[in-house]
This record gives sequence, C-alpha cells and structure tokens, in this order.
Amino acid sequence: MAPRFPVAKFTEAYLIYLRLFGAIALARTSAAPLIVAVGGALRADSSTERALRHALAHAHALGARVRLFSGPALDIPLYAPERSARTPEAAALLEALRQADGVILGSPGYHGGVSGLVKNVLDYAEDLRDDPRCYLEDRAVGCVGTGGGWQGATAALAALRSIVHALRGWNTPLGVAINTAEPAFDASGACLDPKIAAQLDTLAAQVVDFARRAMAARQVAEAKSRLAVG
Repeated sequence: MAPRFPVAKFTEAYLIYLRLFGAIALARTSAAPLIVAVGGALRADSSTERALRHALAHAHALGARVRLFSGPALDIPLYAPERSARTPEAAALLEALRQADGVILGSPGYHGGVSGLVKNVLDYAEDLRDDPRCYLEDRAVGCVGTGGGWQGATAALAALRSIVHALRGWNTPLGVAINTAEPAFDASGACLDPKIAAQLDTLAAQVVDFARRAMAARQVAEAKSRLAVG
C-alpha cells in the first residue's frame, strides 16, 4: 500500500508559511520606520545640522517618518548617572531614541573627536540600558562627521562610529565626512556638492533599508511566538 500523503501536516506548514510571509510583506511595504537624527551645534543651521536635514529629507522620501534633534534641543544638563531627574528636552530625546527604528548621528570635529555637546547627548543613552532593545541595539546608525578640514571631519566620523559600536548599534557601511572648509551648503541649507549629496542619500537609504529589515525580522519573531503559543 502506498504511503498516504500527509495532507494535514502539509496544510499546517503552508499556513505557517503564509502567515510568516504576510508578516514580512506587511513590515516591508506598510510600516513606516522612524528615523531619528541627533547632532549638530547649539546654533541653528550649522553645517552638521544641514547635513542631517538633507539625510532625513531623503529618508522621508523613501517613506520613513523622521525626527531631528539639533540646536537648542541638545542643550541639556551634563549627564550624571547618579541624577535620575530628566529635563523635558532630555526626556523627549530619550523617548525618540527608544522608539527609533534607525538613527543618524552628526558631529563637528573637536580636537580629535566629537564635540562635548554631542558626546554628552549620547551619554544619556545609558538610560536605555535596561530596555528590551538595549542602548542602540537592533538599529542601523549612520554617522556624519564635519570639520574645517579633512582631519577634523574624519576624526569626528571615526569617533562616532566607535561610540555606535559601544552602544551596540549597527554602523551603516557608509559613513560621511564633510570638509566644511569647502562650500558644502548654501544659505538655504541646500547641498552644493553633488558627491556629498549622493553620499548623504546613500547613508539615509542604508539606514531606512536596514530599519525595514529589522522591523520585518521582529514581525517574524512575533509571528513565530504566536504560532508556538497557539
């Protein structure tokens, strides 16, 4: 007698496949990832802020939701782990990072590294240590370093990428260094150099693409968990 075809098991497996495929499709086509950019200087419209705005504009064009923390939004007290009180500005920044699916960081080069302002802001990520996604875990992070010369710009970029690694984030393959000794943006904030614009666009696209992939993976994990329970 020929063995019976396991219809029930095949049907069950096919239904599982459809549900998992549906979760991936939903995450990739419907959900809009949240990309949060942090950095710049206290003054408005710094070169770093303009670079972040350009990257966020491209991320938005790719279907992402975006938020920027720059200028006065970075004016928060020095981080001190023994003090638990948070100003409204610090609390808003932390909540945005907590909800972010991807992050873009930018800093001017200060004496071989990032500015104290940006470093202080990133130190507040210590508040995320007990989150399910600890620090910047499971998030792609694009980094932009600026400076009045290549030495400062590349030093800032390298320092940012090192900090991202320490915070368990995923550095995008491309990081962008901008030499502001050469005109990079006009008075309206538009990028003057097509090569810099292309690099910032690529960085933003990498952050958005990874964010969508990570969102899809979480949806699949949740679907598997529900199937295991059910």
